[in-house]
Amino acid sequence: MSRPLSPPPDAAPVACDPPAGPSAGTRRRRKEARPQELLAAALALFVEKGYAATRSEEVAARAGVSKGTLYLYYASKEELFKAMVRECLGSPIAEARAMAEQFEGSMTELLALLLKEWWAHMGQTAAGGICKIMMAEARNFPELANFFLDEVINPSHEQLVAVIRRGIAAGEFRPVPPDAAVQVLISPMLHMVLHQHSFGACPLHGPAIDADAVLSVQLDLMLNGLLAAPQSKN
Repeated sequence: MSRPLSPPPDAAPVACDPPAGPSAGTRRRRKEARPQELLAAALALFVEKGYAATRSEEVAARAGVSKGTLYLYYASKEELFKAMVRECLGSPIAEARAMAEQFEGSMTELLALLLKEWWAHMGQTAAGGICKIMMAEARNFPELANFFLDEVINPSHEQLVAVIRRGIAAGEFRPVPPDAAVQVLISPMLHMVLHQHSFGACPLHGPAIDADAVLSVQLDLMLNGLLAAPQSKN
């Protein structure tokens, strides 16, 4: 049992966290902000209670609107969940892909940057709780599982596979199986995310997990294991 990696998920400042509250302004500006407020309320409640246990009216109440207003923007709880996933996970994945396509440094540098960015979005924000939800409830909601696979798992996996293949093609990395290498890369971070939103959310007293130290060691071990041996001068 371990102490929390960081403050509880609902305390993490993320883009889709609930805003501090509407300031005095026009009704039009308030209406434009409503979808984001609904997504923020959905994230907080889904992470807190899980998908199955969260009701649409609870999300509406947390956002300060009626259930009918929620359905003006999202036709069902399923559509609300999908929109939340796209906002909190899909958008960062797309941004990372665009950054990787324009990156001009080494693949070692790019791989380290992508993993650190992944941890910043998943390990240090409430959005990481979405992974725990899917791991726990995917079997009961196969349609949502397929959606999550298409929107999050496959794009992330393909992105990292592409980086490793580029490194192999450039002679920077050893010719390792790219798909297996990606699993080795992400497993420790996925474990820490799941810990953060399970044991880490409880007031337990055990060996502390220093997430930054774990990530640093993981990158060191993995990247040095990937690097091709220097060419012999003989």
